Amino acid sequence: MRRVIALALGTALAIGGSAALAQDGGAAPAAAPPAVPAAAPAAAPAPSPFLATPLGAGPWDYQTEKNKIHVEVVTKGLDHPWGMAFLPNGDMLVTERPGRLRIVSKAGVLDPTPIAGLPAIFAQGIAGLMDVALHPQFAKNRLIYVTYTKPSPTDPKSTTLAVMRAKWDGSHQLTDVKDIFVADTWYGQDPLPQRCCGQGPPTGSYGGRMAFDGDGFLFVTSGDRNYGEMVQKTDNDFGKILRLNDDGSIPKDNPYVGDKDYKPEIWTIGHRNPTGLTIDPEFGEMWETEFGPHGGDEVNRIQRGANYGWIDVTQGQHYDKTPAKGVKGVSGMTDPLIVWLPESANPGNLTFYHGKRLPGWDGSLFIAMMSKSLIRAEIGANGDPSGKQEKLLEDLKQRLRDVRQGPDGNLYVLTDEKDGALLRIAPGK
Repeated sequence: MRRVIALALGTALAIGGSAALAQDGGAAPAAAPPAVPAAAPAAAPAPSPFLATPLGAGPWDYQTEKNKIHVEVVTKGLDHPWGMAFLPNGDMLVTERPGRLRIVSKAGVLDPTPIAGLPAIFAQGIAGLMDVALHPQFAKNRLIYVTYTKPSPTDPKSTTLAVMRAKWDGSHQLTDVKDIFVADTWYGQDPLPQRCCGQGPPTGSYGGRMAFDGDGFLFVTSGDRNYGEMVQKTDNDFGKILRLNDDGSIPKDNPYVGDKDYKPEIWTIGHRNPTGLTIDPEFGEMWETEFGPHGGDEVNRIQRGANYGWIDVTQGQHYDKTPAKGVKGVSGMTDPLIVWLPESANPGNLTFYHGKRLPGWDGSLFIAMMSKSLIRAEIGANGDPSGKQEKLLEDLKQRLRDVRQGPDGNLYVLTDEKDGALLRIAPGK
C-alpha cells in the first residue's frame, strides 16, 4: 500500500536547509528589513542564498551513508543548462535555456559551436530551450526532440510549450525541423482568463520534460503557466502530462480518445509545474517531480488517467495565503508519494539509479534540487519511498536542474547557473 512521505526541509542528512524559492525557482520576495535607528550603522545585508555561488575547480570527495564518492567537473561554461541526453558513442547533447544546443564530448570537451537549426525561441526568465531526448531508434534514424518556449507570431508576450523533432547530422546542423506538438495558448484572446491566489506571470510554469517509454511513446509534461484555474478543465493542455506517438500524433489507446470533453493527448491532469519525468527501468513505472505553490513540492507516480489535484488540492500554501480547497485524501485525486513542507524544495529532474558501480545506491531515486542539493531517496521493497532521504552536494551551493545515470554507471548532474557545469559522481577511494 502506498504511503505519502511528508518531509520538513532540512531534516534529511546533509552530505557535503536552505530558504524558500519563489514560484519556479527564482528568489522569493524578501521581507522588509526592520527600521534602523538613525544613530546606528546599518548592518550589511546577508548574502542571498539564491544568487549563484562560483563553483570551485574540484574535485570533491565525500563519505556518504552508503559509500564514498568522487565528484568532478566534466565541463563548465554552460549558460543555464536544462537537459541532457547521452549519445551512443558516449558524447552528450546539452540544452542551454537561452536557446543553444551544445555537444559535450565523452572526454568532457564543450564544443564551442552550438548546433544550428533550432526554431525561434522565447527566452526570458525561466522560459527558453528546455529538454532534449533521443528517439529510441536514434542510431538508425538520427532523430532528436527538444521542448522549448514558442513565441506567438503576433504577440511577443504570448508564449506556449512546443515539442520539436529534427534530424541531426552528427555535427552542427539540424534538418527536417518540425514542431510535432504545440500546446494550447491564448493567442489573440482578450481579456485573458481571471487568475486567483497570487500566481506568477503567465511566462512561467511550462513543464517541458520528456521521456520515451519502453513502447516508444513520448510523454511530455505541460505546466499550468500560472493559470491554475485552467488545470481541472479538460479541454486544454494546461497542467497535464501528455502522451504522443513519436511523430506527434495521438495514440489510439490514450485514456480520453473519443471523449469530446477531453483533449485526446491527455494522459494525466492536475499538475502545477511538472519539472521532472523519469521511467524506472526496473519496474517500468513513471515518476514525476512537481513544483507546488509555497511549499507542497511533490514526487508523484504517474498513472494512466489519474488526477493529481492542482489547483483545488495541494499541501502547499497559495502565495496570497488563500487556502486550498483540499489538502490530501480527496476522493478522485491522487496524493503525492513525497511532499516537502512547509517551505519550497524546488525539485528539478529525477532518475532511478540501477547498478553496482556506486555501491549501496542500487534502486535509489535521485532528485536534482534547485534549492542546492542532490537528494537520494531510498525506495522500499514495495516500490514506494521508505521515507529515508540523504542530501548530497549541498556544500557546492549550486542550483541543480538535471540528473541522469550515464552509460558508464556514474551519475551526471547539471547546475542551473550562468556559468553552469556538468558534474560527474563516480566511486571514491
